Amino acid sequence: MLAAPAKGHAFASTIKTFSTASGKEHRFFSLPALARKYPNVKRLPRSIRIVLESVLRHCDGSKVTAEHVEQLANWKPNAARSEEIPFTVARVLLQDFTGVPLLVDLAAMRAAAQGVGADPKRVEPLVPVDLVVDHSIMVDHYGTKMALTQNMKMEFARNHERYQFMKWGMQAFDTFRVVPPGFGICHQVNLEFLTKGVHQRKDGVVYPDTLVGTDSHTPMINGAGVVGWGVGGIEAEAAMLGQPVYILTPDVVGFELKGQLREGVTATDLVLTVTELLRRNKVVGTFVEYFGEGTASLSVPDRATLGNMSPENGSTIGLFPVDGRTLEYFEGTGRTRAEIELVEAYYKAQGLFGAARAGEVDYSRVVTLDLGDVTPSIAGPRRPQDRIDLGDAKKRFAELFTTPMEVGGFARPAEAFGERVHIRPAAPMDALAEPAGFEVGNGDVLIAAITSCTNTSNPGVMLAAGLLAKKAVEAGLKVKRHVKTSLAPGSRIVTEYLQETGLLPYLEKIGFNLAGYGCTTCIGNSGDLTPELNQAIAEHELVCASVLSGNRNFEARIHPNLKANFLMSPPLVVAYAIAGSINVDLMTEPVGKGRGGKDVYLGDIWPSSDEVQKLLKFAMKGKAFRENYAKIETEPGKLWEKIKGVTGQIYDWPSSTYIAKPPFFDGFARTTAASAAEAATRDHSVRGARIMALFGDSVTTDHISPAGRIKESSPAGLWLKAHGVQKQDFNSYGSRRGQHEVMVRGTFANVRIKNLMIPPLPDGSRVEGGDTIYQGAGPQNGQKMPIFDAAELYMASNTPTVVFAGEEYGTGSSRDWAAKGTQLLGIQAVVARSFERIHRSNLIGMGVLPLQFRGKDSWELLNLRGDEVVDVVVDRKLKPQGKAKLIIQRSDGSTQEVPLVLRLDTPIEVDYYRAGGILPYVLHQLIGD
Repeated sequence: MLAAPAKGHAFASTIKTFSTASGKEHRFFSLPALARKYPNVKRLPRSIRIVLESVLRHCDGSKVTAEHVEQLANWKPNAARSEEIPFTVARVLLQDFTGVPLLVDLAAMRAAAQGVGADPKRVEPLVPVDLVVDHSIMVDHYGTKMALTQNMKMEFARNHERYQFMKWGMQAFDTFRVVPPGFGICHQVNLEFLTKGVHQRKDGVVYPDTLVGTDSHTPMINGAGVVGWGVGGIEAEAAMLGQPVYILTPDVVGFELKGQLREGVTATDLVLTVTELLRRNKVVGTFVEYFGEGTASLSVPDRATLGNMSPENGSTIGLFPVDGRTLEYFEGTGRTRAEIELVEAYYKAQGLFGAARAGEVDYSRVVTLDLGDVTPSIAGPRRPQDRIDLGDAKKRFAELFTTPMEVGGFARPAEAFGERVHIRPAAPMDALAEPAGFEVGNGDVLIAAITSCTNTSNPGVMLAAGLLAKKAVEAGLKVKRHVKTSLAPGSRIVTEYLQETGLLPYLEKIGFNLAGYGCTTCIGNSGDLTPELNQAIAEHELVCASVLSGNRNFEARIHPNLKANFLMSPPLVVAYAIAGSINVDLMTEPVGKGRGGKDVYLGDIWPSSDEVQKLLKFAMKGKAFRENYAKIETEPGKLWEKIKGVTGQIYDWPSSTYIAKPPFFDGFARTTAASAAEAATRDHSVRGARIMALFGDSVTTDHISPAGRIKESSPAGLWLKAHGVQKQDFNSYGSRRGQHEVMVRGTFANVRIKNLMIPPLPDGSRVEGGDTIYQGAGPQNGQKMPIFDAAELYMASNTPTVVFAGEEYGTGSSRDWAAKGTQLLGIQAVVARSFERIHRSNLIGMGVLPLQFRGKDSWELLNLRGDEVVDVVVDRKLKPQGKAKLIIQRSDGSTQEVPLVLRLDTPIEVDYYRAGGILPYVLHQLIGD
């Protein structure tokens, strides 16, 4: 018998029952029942309704009130957005680069709790947490059958201390699970295995699966109808410790899909088209919801590809409906019949099953796309929204070669375009060596990677890549010798179906051997090029390229020496690897010469939709999925089993260059009435500050946060060498996110970041690299130096610093170290034209004040040079989006006042900031202050 409705719940009357096809009865919080009181609910977007269900279910009169339910139930498509939603998620997803520092913070919180006499076990995840190790493997070896084994051995050797720490976390926290290295990428594992569509409480209440993840591509799960998005590790920590995720009530953009894709057009082409379209429609911070008859033509992997790229188009989520396609996917990936029945019955009972039709739902605005208009595309060379028709790629690259850097070009002289440099390797280039040497030039593809959760999750494009490789081999085509090729799927299932269809051997014959199961090239873990290639690029200023089936192609992300990086479908990655250059028009020119010197064109080897369709049955075998993921517990791998971690509830912080106790809780004390009153009236203005940096538009978290390789001469490299680490053992910044001494030294140290307070070069180009001009007292005044070194000097003299920036500050991955590093450098405020959502939230979470210029104001219009002293003045009674002002004191003695907007958007963000950040706030809550 089902339990009685919850007593005392403000909306107990909405608890109803529903039955599955097998006749099992379940309880749920019914949105149709709520609609009897609030008729507006019937016309709400599906995404808002799913969030509303969480608010309704968690209405406790404290964190979530009846007013919150009423406000969201009365959501209007174009109302002013001033109300916050306390969204309590069902679970949290982590990847290892962002998950390890989160675990470090939890360990530090336990130590801080113990330090003030509280029970450290109070610091415990209250919702299930899954950490998938997918960011650590690098493509050091490629082009051989031993590449996977060799890369994994190197991965475990490099990351032994990190993996020991994860093993401690597994035994210390009851709801913390680790998916070991070698299983896949977190988002693909999430889609294929972790989500069940719905959850059930101990009291029998069924509710939708929802989550936040510490990776910006968490919205990939939106393809299965699950609401989830990426947050920084700081927010995720709060979510797993029982705090709602607070967001401003969003606008919801309806994206109507019509028709179906044409022959020869892939899901990747579609997603690049949608990314361009939505960026143009400025959907930053909105929910996007796909609807219309065209949705039925897209499989869940196709939909997941679109959801995955939500960060690239700027939206928070890109939700598809739960429908027959969803159930079909769940069956094909091994979910049980009972689980599938429960998902179907639940969503039908809520009135949420199937795609909305035009006019059924009230959206803030609607964007429409006819799928038949999508054409073969690539995107680049620096941003995923810069889509290029495949037939225009050659011409576009030639244009960009001479275009000034300020408008996205490479600023090279036209006469250098055709330059070729002879390379004679001192040592073989792995298995694909050309002993006699070879030539490289501008536009040559040096890295070709089938990589990333975005596309390797999609059997359609992966099978197409295999079929194209098969036809290429049969035609006598080979990959050019200067191309570093790799295959790194997001799941072991991919290689299973490529083997079963007989396509894997053909990929291997042209160099696309399995290199690892992880993000690899997509996050910059591409491994290095040969010294000879790096030298040739540097000495001749070559503009060489990478091609990858990933989601990000920001400057210096893929490889610091490759300036042109293009996103595309897996079959196009193979085609460009064969062509060897971007300077080939694949629509009209041969891909290469086959047997007998015959020209072979892309159309000769491009697989048809029917050919792909016939093989899809091999990719959707439920038994294979169940057997694969059962091995997480039964056969996690010999390398993983050898790792032994310390035990106990409190971590003992052994000396390590990977894991260290962070300083975020130094001086933590229990709250008293007096200290609470003092915090509420403290002056949070920043006075007498120096300017650390002046940045332009689109400064990404890749620019801000330490990422990629660690240079030997950098502050981080020097610190590692001083601590006995050899250069070959530096590993990446991402792998060292648990060691704050490394990370703070790498913040703002990207080789492509441009601090515009540094004077331009004689030719007018801007200086690149993480330097600043120190403006403090002493002999170093006016000297150019690394930002970290300047920060050390400013902090030694108790001088606060601020950063100024343009539009879209903090675009990109949800890297909490972009905010943590900012705080540890002593930067107390960031003033920008606009912020990307996650990074603004993370700044607040670390106690750094985000402020926004009003109207058309900018630091450029204010003629800031970097030698000014500034005050950022805010009201003692902080209010969401309250007024603030910037007072500029110039070197000539003049002053200027400029109005600013305080970007603490919600009351809870004010509370977080007053507490010094979200982590101290949550810890006070947990220990009962």
